[in-house]
Amino acid sequence: MAIIIDGKATAQKIRSEIAAEVRHLATEGIQPGLAVVLVGDNPASKVYVSMKEKACHDVGIFSDEHTLPAETEEQQLLSLIDRLNNDDRIHGILVQLPLPTHINEAKVLEAISPAKDVDGFHPYNVGRLVLGKPTFQPCTPYGIMVLLREYNIDLKGKEVVIVGRSNIVGKPVAFMCLKQHATVTICHTRTVDLPTKIGMADVLIVAAGRPEVVRGEWIKQGAVVIDVGVNRVAEKKLVGDVEFETAARRAAYITPVPGGVGPMTITMLLQNTLQSAKMANEIKSTAKEQSP
Repeated sequence: MAIIIDGKATAQKIRSEIAAEVRHLATEGIQPGLAVVLVGDNPASKVYVSMKEKACHDVGIFSDEHTLPAETEEQQLLSLIDRLNNDDRIHGILVQLPLPTHINEAKVLEAISPAKDVDGFHPYNVGRLVLGKPTFQPCTPYGIMVLLREYNIDLKGKEVVIVGRSNIVGKPVAFMCLKQHATVTICHTRTVDLPTKIGMADVLIVAAGRPEVVRGEWIKQGAVVIDVGVNRVAEKKLVGDVEFETAARRAAYITPVPGGVGPMTITMLLQNTLQSAKMANEIKSTAKEQSP
């Protein structure tokens, strides 16, 4: 039976470390600040925003929440982002997705200063990730890599198979694995013979967004299985993208749903915000030293 990769415990450990660093920064008069912008009243988005606000409070990060009506014009949102870009109290800006259809998502994400893009979605930060020199890494893939490190799972020379090619998980995690010297295969809806591809994986990362689309018997004996999916099925039960019970009998390590990758996403958002605050402080200190 597989060892369960406990994302909840790992997230709690990292949050304790973040809280300690935030307390240390407070002695220097610095408080990291995260601005979260929610446009409209998508129920899932409202839940995520409240979770982020609570997580900030728990570690001592200043949370600045902006809730805008669904009919907000694109230019109004861009003006808000511009103000936040120039607000010294704010070190991270997160615009909750999805946005209403009349707003150009790409334009909004590109308006966020790369120095405050703690979601890691700005083309500048995506480019640095592709080059293997990341500044801010997208939070869910970042969380996956931290979990692998926490459980001493070395990717060097391993066959990593990723199911899903989104800009949020699939593509960035592929580049992160390449940086760790893995051999990476990305699969998607048009992949021919998916079971054979999955059967090659020493490490399988699934972010397909479909309940139990990966059958347990496809998985190689002794593989590591990272399941990013969270799907609500009958009777409000949550399941992942991997058929857990069968997979757990074949895998060496596996993430549960819930309690696996999920808790790591907001944790890495906090980590990125802390990193941004420290970088801003270093820039300010250097400027002071260089001033006549």
